[in-house]
Amino acid sequence: MEDFVYFFTFQDSSIAFVVIGIILLGVGSAYVGTYSFLDKKALLGDAISHAVLPGICVGFILAGEKNPLFIVSGAFISGALATFLSSWLNKSTRLSEDAIIASILSIFFGFGIVLLTIIQKSGNPEMAGLNQFIFGNAIAILESDVYIYGGLAVFIILCLTVFQKEFSLLVFNPDYGRAIGFPMGMIRVTFNVLLILSVVIGIQAIGVVLMAALLITPGAAARFWTDRLGVLVILAGTFSAISGVLGTYISFVIPQMPTGPWVVVFLSIIALISFLFAPKKGVLSRYLSRRIYLRKTHRDHLLKLLYKGIEANKPGLPIAEIHEAFPFQKTQTKQSIGNLSKDKFITQNQLVIELSSTGRSEAKRIVRLHRLWELYLNEYMNIAPDHVHDTAEKLEHLLTPEMEELLESRLNFPKLDPHQENIPRD
Repeated sequence: MEDFVYFFTFQDSSIAFVVIGIILLGVGSAYVGTYSFLDKKALLGDAISHAVLPGICVGFILAGEKNPLFIVSGAFISGALATFLSSWLNKSTRLSEDAIIASILSIFFGFGIVLLTIIQKSGNPEMAGLNQFIFGNAIAILESDVYIYGGLAVFIILCLTVFQKEFSLLVFNPDYGRAIGFPMGMIRVTFNVLLILSVVIGIQAIGVVLMAALLITPGAAARFWTDRLGVLVILAGTFSAISGVLGTYISFVIPQMPTGPWVVVFLSIIALISFLFAPKKGVLSRYLSRRIYLRKTHRDHLLKLLYKGIEANKPGLPIAEIHEAFPFQKTQTKQSIGNLSKDKFITQNQLVIELSSTGRSEAKRIVRLHRLWELYLNEYMNIAPDHVHDTAEKLEHLLTPEMEELLESRLNFPKLDPHQENIPRD
């Protein structure tokens, strides 16, 4: 508890710089990664994050120390080379994009490991902690690092915010952007530069191995919560910042614990929660919505069956006959009868079910919608009368009062459906 209070009250200024740095890095990476995710270029970010390792090593060799400017410059050049090779090979060969990216990722990362091994055997005392670039260690971020990496992160965020329209065109409809005069080639190059920068600034905190998770997971998790781009990038940045701070706290509490894996763990937890519980798109939410929809449709079909009984001069139907009409749905039928009885839509006289006045009005409405849809499908979609029933069974539950009024007007308030059955009205 003391460590928790000490960390989050920022009694040590160095901790405050670390937290500010990880938040900026996380938000910048999440912003770029969200566009990359929407552009279906997630694997490219993974390739770049592995490809920067040789550049880090070369920058260290040239500087003789962990100079942020040399490290950033070397990593950027290495990432840019990997991006160029990926694009060139994609245009010049018949190799698939995933094969090209996998090859570049393996070759560059392997070469980086070789250079890292050479540095470790060189005896340079400044090499201590260089291997932290593999899995990341946010606690090792210094004040000078925050100015460089944080400044680049702010630059990335501002670019994506100011030129949101251009980058949105790149992701969603580059052909339209090109047709109305936007330089889509230059926008693509600019985006790739921002993607490389986001990887470069995050490698010390997250590491080259897990940087792709920081790029892609926040946007993927946020996608479950919204369809609006502006809200999406804000949510992704928030998820990334929260995970980054929590992962850094674990590194602070447990010495020698790399930051990257814990950031990914917290991101995975957020993604799992989003996957399961997000409204509308979450697995659990969709399951519950489907259950509610199926329950409603079965209830409507039961009301419709009872109304058709009235049309056949049967004021009520025996429960046995109702069960025969819905084979293999005995449990659902019992549930629907119970719900309709609770809502006072039906009355039960011994083993016979009858519609109440309220239930008759509701059943009449459902039958009317069904028969209107059948007539519409027959007249406007040219579907034969004996083929319209199943489609109308699905559509009748989705019709709003406004759509019903429009449908009635379009069909000129018809009296009969394609089967010459009466379309009931109040």
